[in-house]
Amino acid sequence: MTYSKMKGLVSFFSALLKGKKGGFTDFVHKIVSSQQFCQRSDTQKLLRSQGKLRRRQEKCTLDSTDHETALMKPSDFDYLKLIGKGSFGKVLLARHRTQGGYYAVKVLQKDLIVKRREQRHVMVERSVLLKGLDHPFLVGLHFSFQTPNTLYFVLDYVNGGELFFHLQREGSFPEPRSSFYAAEMALALGYLHSLKIVYRDLKPENILLDCDGHVMLTDFGLCKEGVAMGGVMHTFCGTPEYLAPEVLQGQPYSPTVDWWSLGSVLFEMLFSLPPFYSQNKADMFENILHAPLKVPAGASKAARSLLERLLDRDVTTRLGCTADMADIQDHPFFESLDFDELLAKKIKPPFIPNVSGPCDICYIDPEFTLQPLPASVGVNGRTQPGGASEVFSGFSYMNPTEITS
Repeated sequence: MTYSKMKGLVSFFSALLKGKKGGFTDFVHKIVSSQQFCQRSDTQKLLRSQGKLRRRQEKCTLDSTDHETALMKPSDFDYLKLIGKGSFGKVLLARHRTQGGYYAVKVLQKDLIVKRREQRHVMVERSVLLKGLDHPFLVGLHFSFQTPNTLYFVLDYVNGGELFFHLQREGSFPEPRSSFYAAEMALALGYLHSLKIVYRDLKPENILLDCDGHVMLTDFGLCKEGVAMGGVMHTFCGTPEYLAPEVLQGQPYSPTVDWWSLGSVLFEMLFSLPPFYSQNKADMFENILHAPLKVPAGASKAARSLLERLLDRDVTTRLGCTADMADIQDHPFFESLDFDELLAKKIKPPFIPNVSGPCDICYIDPEFTLQPLPASVGVNGRTQPGGASEVFSGFSYMNPTEITS
């Protein structure tokens, strides 16, 4: 299909793409039960230093966490708007009543989590969120606490909109803009990999823009900790459009699945649709496993090369398999970007969201913001410290820099 023809289908497929925001989680769980089938010195030095800073912070605050989080409760926040939904709960824009800051509060129902046996993923998400505070392109955790029935994550509020929202509105991005976003995503993924964390769910819905136009990854529930380069995983998880073929085949897979997903997202940014997309999931899986990659006409030589290297079904030759992040940043597609300057946010983003302030919701999908707030959220129920619930022991946390007297 030519590039011009594909552009002509954007309006038709936008509704289909909108449908993939929800409903695939249950599908993936069904598949699980039946599926048969070195790096650049300056950048890596900075990444390592950030990791050391994070570890020192965790060490200093570990002993005081449960005591301090007893101070935090649902009624400490004014809940303003519904801004998102997930499998286990909702995300709300909230303002801290005494400190005044704006946050995204993720409210999860314990009974649903336990029913689906997702307790471990929730605790992994908490762990990764803490690490996000040390990286400019990861959403971070400020507070977490629990009541007998509910878990609360109090996160950075990032109000430049999901990448998904902007792709729906604009159809596709020019190569310089796509390159900028892909490079910031790569830095975030490379940082996680340096901490032996595999993200496993890169998709436009999980990529936010902050008020200045920089990328921030969110939703770390499918992350896997403790996997170094060369290590393998076996769990079937992810979002269908962005799954690497080795995951679909039920094979052991490595952190390079994140680089396949980066290739899929880059393809979508450039050409409006994921590379092997089909409305029929079985056909889409067949495409991911066997169909040749068709890069539309109009792509630059560098873009075509990067897509072919990232979307390589052979994991031993896929870009990123040798030196991880260093392989990515050395590709000619990114030759105009200095990754150290990018990491320091010294490069102006190609698009700056037009937001009026920290509580602006103009880039949040009205599908959420026009709905009423849940009646039970914010009720001053009895809170539980981190060790009060055996299932979610150690969940509670308060950023020590935000504790007030």
